[in-house]
Amino acid sequence: MSFSSEVKQELAKQSGKSRHCQIAELAALIAFEGRIPVAESENRLLMQKYQLLLAELFHIEEIHTEEEARSVFSTVKMYNDATGEAEPEDTVKGLLIQQSCCKRAYIRGAFLAGGSISDPNKSYHFEIVCRSIPQAEQLRDVINSFDMDAKKYQVVYLKEGSQIVDILNIMEAHVALMNLENVRILKEMRNSVNRKVNCETANISKTVNAAVKQLADIEYIRETAGLSYLPENLKEMALLRLEYPDAPLAELGTYLNPPVGKSGVNHRLRRISEMADSLRQQTV
Repeated sequence: MSFSSEVKQELAKQSGKSRHCQIAELAALIAFEGRIPVAESENRLLMQKYQLLLAELFHIEEIHTEEEARSVFSTVKMYNDATGEAEPEDTVKGLLIQQSCCKRAYIRGAFLAGGSISDPNKSYHFEIVCRSIPQAEQLRDVINSFDMDAKKYQVVYLKEGSQIVDILNIMEAHVALMNLENVRILKEMRNSVNRKVNCETANISKTVNAAVKQLADIEYIRETAGLSYLPENLKEMALLRLEYPDAPLAELGTYLNPPVGKSGVNHRLRRISEMADSLRQQTV
């Protein structure tokens, strides 16, 4: 089962505790379906939620009569009393989603009808496909009322892992939230380890390259002018580098008498390199 299906399965089993929240979620289902969901719908979990809401709000399992249909549409403010006809709309009436709890229910219904979440092991992407631009704008505004940063075309989406965690919390998909957080923690740990390994590898490579260059410079001086060409402190440094070709600078400094720090060793090796370069120029 996909992560998206897991989230929907969790959401399909729950609804708001208050009647006004249940109405907001039912309104979202109808708005994003463009009609009252029907039994033949391919969205099995949406139908499961729809029947749950019918049972809680109207004490029926499905609509059988015009009176029941009128009652449903009137409840979600999509019935025209003047014409006596139902008027499903892409947007829901603002008074249905004024409270924070009702906004949560509305987002939950919208996600069940048109939403999906990518596998967090691969990427972070949450989206809800809308039927129209006005619907997308309303959904975006409701999501962003929770200090989110949802983007809108005709698809309202989030791409930040932390914000997808937040939207799962808003929709009260707490089990899915914990599963996603576990994935995020593992990914962050792997990324942290990889960064450290890459950094250490780069540092080792840099150290090895520097040591190879230092040895080449010392060998060049010994073969051309002899190590006596160097001042006594540099000659001592050169001999130590030849004796300990793999030692880091800080360790080399401990073998000197008196010992010197890493920066002092680096300074002496740099002077040796400059003298080697000077000899090379003289032989050109």
